[in-house]
Amino acid sequence: MPCIDRLRNWTESRDFTGWDPYDAMNSPVVRLLSLGTKYGRIGWTQFFRKCPINLRPLFAVPKRKNAKALGLFLEAYSKLYSVGGDEDLWGLIEKILEGLDQTRSRGRSGYCWGYPFEWQSRAALVPEETPTIVNSAFIGHALLDCHEATGSSRAREMALLIPEFMLRDLNRLETDAGFCFSYTPIDRNFVHNANMLGASLLMRLGKATANSEWMEVARKSMTYSVTRQRPDGSWPYAETGFQGWIDSFHTGFNLEALRWFVRLGEAAPKWEEAYSKGVAFYAGNFFLEDGTPKYYHDRVYPIDIHAPCEAVYLLSGESGHKELTDKVLRWMLQNMWNERAGCFHFRKTRYFTNRIPYMRWSQAWGMRALVEYYVHHGR
Repeated sequence: MPCIDRLRNWTESRDFTGWDPYDAMNSPVVRLLSLGTKYGRIGWTQFFRKCPINLRPLFAVPKRKNAKALGLFLEAYSKLYSVGGDEDLWGLIEKILEGLDQTRSRGRSGYCWGYPFEWQSRAALVPEETPTIVNSAFIGHALLDCHEATGSSRAREMALLIPEFMLRDLNRLETDAGFCFSYTPIDRNFVHNANMLGASLLMRLGKATANSEWMEVARKSMTYSVTRQRPDGSWPYAETGFQGWIDSFHTGFNLEALRWFVRLGEAAPKWEEAYSKGVAFYAGNFFLEDGTPKYYHDRVYPIDIHAPCEAVYLLSGESGHKELTDKVLRWMLQNMWNERAGCFHFRKTRYFTNRIPYMRWSQAWGMRALVEYYVHHGR
């Protein structure tokens, strides 16, 4: 695909370094203006995220390497290597592995990764480099993909150290039907996609090493979220009253995670049914007839680049959804691709398109989606 080559040129020429929608607090000016308050931090972060004009150079926000972006690029490059064997990719893969080693969170158990900026949620202030289960799970899967594609022992050894972080450092919400991992070690925010992604990595690693403890923990963690799937096949973002929305890409993450249990032969019949219901809900509720992806199941805007990227990635691996996948990919390239620059836009609202080219949020997810489509469909 020509767009893969062009996107590679854009990202590699910048050494995988760039801005992020949530990096406002890396500005010394914004830190002063926020007055050290929770709502000051939230307000300024949301202003920078929603503003279609990139004010970061003016406010001295530095470009940074983001571990999650490196993980997504690692997955994409490993899969490209597996189908083409391009020796240039091997050098980049080794470079990314080194970058992941350098950007891991220190002072925690095992290996884990956070973000190169602090971020304020409604639940907590999360300091820079605080590891998250989401980052660590995506990176862990990428490391395993890398090992499978290249035979890299370094990638496998790094992946095998992630469960130590998950089992020792994360909090748990214990229930009669399984438990839920916390998002980070410093909060008690229990989110379905984070929990399910963590469970999927534990199961994949457990199967690869015949570690029954990891597999049992994975089952208990996944049980919590599968049993909370709604009758129509959907999941809320979380079970708290203020986190009850249903959005496209987090639903996609849930399905990615549950699909690992299905593929590894570790899904009971009820879980296979839950997966099928989830895919049906996803395909039937998050897209318009022409392939326009919706942010939420009940409304379209704002259309985040994550929505089409996750759709192309998830549905490329699903039989019976080629037509929908092609429609979404066509829409993505017509509406979110910057043909002149060779990179992806961030977000499209009803009235304008935010064209800021974020490295993690747009380019890394875009690369992952394009490569997954190429691997399955070859063009």
